[in-house]
Amino acid sequence: MQTTLQPELIQKELISTLSFEKKSEVEQHPNLLDQISHATRLGNTYHSKVSIYFNDDLGLKRVDTTIWAFGAKYICLKGGVWLPINRIVEIKS
Repeated sequence: MQTTLQPELIQKELISTLSFEKKSEVEQHPNLLDQISHATRLGNTYHSKVSIYFNDDLGLKRVDTTIWAFGAKYICLKGGVWLPINRIVEIKS
């Protein structure tokens, strides 16, 4: 899967100000869970940043950051910022 639209680059600190209220159908990369797991290992082992492409209620965004942990519904980014998995399109390392 290739991200064809040009996403808005944002800082991770702004994610908490974004809205995820609308019901949204996001076309996700078929190996997204593997991407999340790999990115989490990179973050914990090497403190490596990844590019996360996701949709908020206004459109496609990109954030370059470190993933520290993930659960069933959210990923936790560096600094304790949470992002819903159902809004993630793909992760590029």
